Amino acid sequence: MAEKKNKEKKTRKKEPTPNDIMKLEIAEELGLTDKVQKLGWGGLTAKETGRIGGLMTAKKKKRKE
Repeated sequence: MAEKKNKEKKTRKKEPTPNDIMKLEIAEELGLTDKVQKLGWGGLTAKETGRIGGLMTAKKKKRKE
């Protein structure tokens, strides 16, 4: 019975968080949307991932001001 519950959780799609939305927007700005759709987030290089993270941090910092 516990196995069935675990399978149900894996098949459900979670609602995107504000961070998820921002990450997608930045990936789109950088022209990485197709790559993310084909390979997933794990398919990005460390440089691409770092760029997205850096831009997210900059946007969050700017919002706080």
